Amino acid sequence: MSSLREPQRTVSPPQLNQQGLPSEASSNTSILWRIGPYVAIARPDHWIKNVFMALGVLLACFYHPELFQKEAIVPIIWAVATTCLIASSNYVLNEILDAPTDCNHPVKRFRPIPSGQVILSLAYVEWAFCGAIGLAMASVLNRPFFFSGLFLLIMGLIYNVPPIRSKELPYLDVLSESINNPIRLLLGWFAVTHAELPPLSLLVSYWMLGAFFMAAKRFAEFRFIGHSETATAYRSSFRYYDEQKLLISMFFYTTCFALFLGVFIVRWHLELILFVPLIAGFMSYYLHVAFKHESAAQSPERLYREKGLIAYLLICLAVFVVLMFVQIPLVYQLLNVPPSPVSPLWKF
Repeated sequence: MSSLREPQRTVSPPQLNQQGLPSEASSNTSILWRIGPYVAIARPDHWIKNVFMALGVLLACFYHPELFQKEAIVPIIWAVATTCLIASSNYVLNEILDAPTDCNHPVKRFRPIPSGQVILSLAYVEWAFCGAIGLAMASVLNRPFFFSGLFLLIMGLIYNVPPIRSKELPYLDVLSESINNPIRLLLGWFAVTHAELPPLSLLVSYWMLGAFFMAAKRFAEFRFIGHSETATAYRSSFRYYDEQKLLISMFFYTTCFALFLGVFIVRWHLELILFVPLIAGFMSYYLHVAFKHESAAQSPERLYREKGLIAYLLICLAVFVVLMFVQIPLVYQLLNVPPSPVSPLWKF
């Protein structure tokens, strides 16, 4: 594709030893060593982000309890595998087009492409292959799931490919990346049902929650790099950012998240209002993590190292699931709100 510019390799290939092989001679001659970089640029470690599909599955079962049966397991697994392939297609494209600027990052310059471990033509083939197979698998489920997968793929193009390349634009970089959150919610929803859309208020809330996490990632990256000129060379949007602007943007995203979450709670399931203090505490905890030196917020797939954060998240998820499927009439009486039109599975 003419619009996909090939990055210039600015880092020399691995050094050779006396036998003319890379220095890790014992392993470099294996098939695994040759394929490893191509697996790495597909970022299978980032597939954990597809856990955001779980909310869509949960909601579908909440609205349609009759769908919650063992026959739904196979399409859900198929949907997750499909989403992983489509996401990997976007990741490969990101690795290709980010290589020139990754060379200016203290850690990312060692990635397979900027370090010269990948043949670019093969990387483009990998990008096209993952996307094509992912869409083909998506078409097997249903049309809404296919179009949601296509939406995810298109957002990868908007985020990475010139002339738009939204990742280079301040604030749009955060919003265009975090929209993958509600897309994953849709993918989880349509893995179970395709008769209707989930509530728009929840989709927007999920988007703004993702924007908060992405802005926290930018904040942690900016603090880690430490030097504004180096940060700008790595990512053009950092030319317009500083710590104060990123913190203000996080406040904006948090406010929008709370507003639309409130609309969803009041309209559909008031019991979730008891969950609000927990999610507020989780977001505060996440901001605390973003302030840490070499914060794990820079790479959300490595947040498992934050044991306290993960424990808190598990508590939040457990409380959320319980509140989704119970009814507490006292909450409606105290807040003078009409009962939800959606019947829960059981009552207290």
